[in-house]
Amino acid sequence: MVQVVEIYNIMIKGYKPYNPNQIYLFPPAPQDWLPKEHLVYFISDLVDHLDLTVIHKVYEKGIKGQPPYHPVLMTKILFYAYCRGVFSSRKIATHL
Repeated sequence: MVQVVEIYNIMIKGYKPYNPNQIYLFPPAPQDWLPKEHLVYFISDLVDHLDLTVIHKVYEKGIKGQPPYHPVLMTKILFYAYCRGVFSSRKIATHL
C-alpha cells in the first residue's frame, strides 16, 4: 500500500517594502528637511525598541490579499498621529 502525501503551496505573506532611510526625489532624505530634535525621531527610536512579535504573528497567519504594510511603520504612524492629537484613521490619512 502506497501512502499519498499532499503538499499545499502555502506562501508566507510578507510585508510591503519599508525602508525608513529611503531617499526621495525631493527632498533628498527626511533627515534633510526635519530638524534633529523633531518628534518623529523620538517616536521612531521608541518603536524600534518595542517588542511587536504578537503583531507579526497575527500578520503571518494571513495568506489572502495583498501584503500589509510593515507593523513597525504602521505603529510609528499611529504614535505620531496620536501625539499630534489626531485619532481618526481618515484624518490620519489626510494629515500625514
